[in-house]
Amino acid sequence: MSPVSDVIELRALQVSAIVGVLAHEREREQPLNIDIDIERPFDEAAANDDLTATTDYAAVLQLASRVAREGKFLLLETLARRVTSEILAFDGAISAVSVSVRKLRPPVAELVATVGVRCSRTR
Repeated sequence: MSPVSDVIELRALQVSAIVGVLAHEREREQPLNIDIDIERPFDEAAANDDLTATTDYAAVLQLASRVAREGKFLLLETLARRVTSEILAFDGAISAVSVSVRKLRPPVAELVATVGVRCSRTR
């Protein structure tokens, strides 16, 4: 069997969530961006133009948003890992998933656009 080369890309999902170790980060939500790459074959979906034969990305976005909003994480790493695990559990046809989470306003003295992490897992 050849390796999967089909990828569903979800870019810059904007959510507000509690993530961080500093006191002010624990008190109010901050803006985050989440990118998700889902590897899974979509030959059948493409051949038949059939949503039921692929992963519903609207449902994945809703899942990632829910995980971010409902959790109160100290680390971006924990949030990324939780989203990754939930996506793998959501659809057994997914062979691999990669989730990047970025803080849009990181609490650092240096000028930086974002800080973030990426978590990748395969079955």
